[in-house]
Order: sequence, then structure tokens, then C-alpha cells
Amino acid sequence: MEVMSRTPAHEALFASWLQEHRGIVVKVTRAYAPNATDAADLEQELLLQLWKSLPSYTGQAKASTWIYRVCLNTALTWRRSTTRRENRIEPGHETAEFAAPAPSPAESTGDREVLERLYEALQAMPAFDRALVLLMLDGLAYREIAEITGLTENHVGVALTRARKRLAELMKGVTNELE
Repeated sequence: MEVMSRTPAHEALFASWLQEHRGIVVKVTRAYAPNATDAADLEQELLLQLWKSLPSYTGQAKASTWIYRVCLNTALTWRRSTTRRENRIEPGHETAEFAAPAPSPAESTGDREVLERLYEALQAMPAFDRALVLLMLDGLAYREIAEITGLTENHVGVALTRARKRLAELMKGVTNELE
């Protein structure tokens, strides 16, 4: 399939994908950004990288698979560079805690608490495990997760089993609803 060039159709596709797959950007941002300032930076980085990478989309994978791959790879790279930057910041420099977006009226207090605890647990996990758990929670099949991560389906299964155990330990006592 031919690689896309940047045209008005490219802009329309990008806008359409943002509308349809905005949740992927939000989930990846929440899982990898520890505070509101970093979340804003990471979200902009994800959107910029999606825009820059769009001409390389060949249509061989589903749009959501390709978007996840770009977002997760960008978040992992961003996190590594942010960690290096944070190590150079003077001790005592505090940043604001990440503020969750306003919940919809349909969300109950218990659901919000579980969701907040889930994102806290994800923040405590190694970056690659975080990616696997996000993909699993989004209901992707092992085949799709393998496409996004570059692992074999068998390796996805093994890695997800370990990641689920880590997540269960971190979420102990919160709820059994996540299983």
C-alpha cells in the first residue's frame, strides 16, 4: 500500500482519528505522566508524533493498533527523557499532582476511586508492563498486542501473566471488579 503524503485528506483523517481514538491518547497520558504538567507535555508530544508519523501509516494494521503503537513508543521514549531531566532537577522542587479530568455524572464515587487507584498502580509498574496492561484493559487480543509491542503472541501471554500479578499486588484490597 502507498504511504500517505500530507494533504487535506491527511488532515481530515488525522482529525477523524483524534475524534474516534482520543481515548487512547488519554489512557497513555494518564498511565505515563505522573502530574498535570507532565500530562500536558506528554499529550502534546503524543499528538505531535501521531501527526508526524501519519504519512508512514500504510493501512496494514487497524488504525487503533497503529495509534497505540505510536503513542506507547512515544510515551516510553518521553518517560526515559523525563526521568533523565528529573534527575538533574534540584531536590525539593515539587510538581503538582496529576489532576484527573472531571468525572461524568454517570461515574460513581466508587468507580472513580477504583480508577484513580488503577492509574496509581499503573504508575508504579515498569513502563513496558504498563503498556501491556493498558492494552489488555482495552480488550485487545494477544495478536493485536503482539502487533503493537513487537512481541510474539506467546511472549505476550507470559508477559501479561506477570504484569497482571504485579497489578493485582498493587491493587490488593481495592476491588475484584478489575478481573
